[in-house]
Parts: sequence; C-alpha cells; structure tokens
Amino acid sequence: MTKSDTAEFTHIDQQGRLKMVDVSEKEPTWREARAEAFVSLSPRTLQLITGGEIPKGNVYEAARLAGIMAAKRTWELIPLCHPLQLTGIEVEFFPDAAANEIRISSRVKTNDRTGVEMEALVAVTHAALTIYDMCKAVDRGMTIREARLTFKSGGKSGTYERG
Repeated sequence: MTKSDTAEFTHIDQQGRLKMVDVSEKEPTWREARAEAFVSLSPRTLQLITGGEIPKGNVYEAARLAGIMAAKRTWELIPLCHPLQLTGIEVEFFPDAAANEIRISSRVKTNDRTGVEMEALVAVTHAALTIYDMCKAVDRGMTIREARLTFKSGGKSGTYERG
C-alpha cells in the first residue's frame, strides 16, 4: 500500500499499519444509533418462546440483558472501537408468527466524541445469539440474518436513515 492508497482511511497510518483514530480534539455531541437483526425459527419454537415454555427460562429477558451487556463492551469486542459513555440502551423484540421470525431492534445513545453504530449492531447480534443459545435444544435450524443499521444521528456525517 502506498501513501496515497491510505490517505482516505482513518484507521490506517502512512505505513499501512492499523491505528485507533484520535478523537481527543473532537467535542462531545449527542449521538444515537438503531439497528435490527432477525432470527428465523420454527413455528413451534416461536410458540414456546411466546408461551414462556423454553426450559432455559425467559428468552426475551435473557436476550435483552445479553444485548445491553454486549453493547457496553463493544470496545472490547471490536478492534479499534473507542470505549464510550453510553447514556441509554434499549433492546426490543417483535415476534412475527406469519413470517416465523423475531425482529430484534436496538437503540443506543451517548453524548461522546464518536458514534454508537457498532454498539447498536453488537446489541442486536448478541441478543440474536442468545435467542439461539436459549432455544437450540428445541430448534437447531434457527437462522440469524440481516443485522443492519437502521438509523444514526449526530457527528460530522449527520443523520442516516435506512429507506
């Protein structure tokens, strides 16, 4: 990689080595990100979850806690992410019997120097993994899919909303 090849990359120095972006000169601003992911599962598994009949316990509350905890530790899980002072994390579940799926959504907020997109994505993916773990004894065919950012605001790049 030449010097000109790395000019646009913020996480690569002039020698092509990875680096953490220095945000010390940036002013904190209010930032928010939302993400979603889906878990496809059998109709019976969704019925067991909804009825509170999964042997391991309350699937939604275990997954909610996993998502919240993971978002708080994103900086330890994803290389080059900054530790952030998160001011709010929400994780919600929307079962859809017609589609045999659960949509998981997250909303993460901060007043900090960098965005919370990764925290929102980590929240939904870890919640989805926890649903799988809680239900794998009854349905090993579950599929986790389409983890994606749906909204972000704040910072230099402004607002993004998935169409």
